[in-house]
Amino acid sequence: MSMLYDHEGNRKYLTIAERTAFLKAAGRMSQEVYTLCAVLAYSGARLSEVLALTYEHIDTHARLVLIESLKKRRPGVFRAVPIPAKLILDLERVHGIAAARKDPSHAHQRLWGFCRTTAWSRVKTCMNQAGISGSQASPKGLRHAFAVASLQSGVPINFVRKWLGHSRLATTEIYADAVGEEEQKIASRLWGTF
Repeated sequence: MSMLYDHEGNRKYLTIAERTAFLKAAGRMSQEVYTLCAVLAYSGARLSEVLALTYEHIDTHARLVLIESLKKRRPGVFRAVPIPAKLILDLERVHGIAAARKDPSHAHQRLWGFCRTTAWSRVKTCMNQAGISGSQASPKGLRHAFAVASLQSGVPINFVRKWLGHSRLATTEIYADAVGEEEQKIASRLWGTF
């Protein structure tokens, strides 16, 4: 069975509509919860990687988050992931990135003080409020959704591999198996012949 479906055949990634509903639900939570959820959705990073983000790892001018790849065998391996300008503005408004980066004692602090369990619980609450349940209703579902949406939007697979921090292209290629809008359109041509 592919990485995109669980052992019972249930989808493990959020659709675009589900991701939109999730972000809308997160917008009704505290501002810190919203920014955590938005960074998860727009970066494709793992929950632990997002929780490890410090002020110095938010590049507001280049509109990047610098994610430390925590699954690597050595510390200090980072990947730069572009994020939307609106999310940069939200991070600045909620967390005061520019001021924190200027203060050496503050620049190395993490943006969110949540432990992993609390953060996972906040994400799950947003999923519930968005009406999303099942295998995809998790931080990992957001990571999978990011990968699938990136490839379906035409982002070159080498960028997606880099953004996700995959060592092997074959790992990223798994996400190309998701049935997207383009595949549905092609299949609909076939259906018209019956």
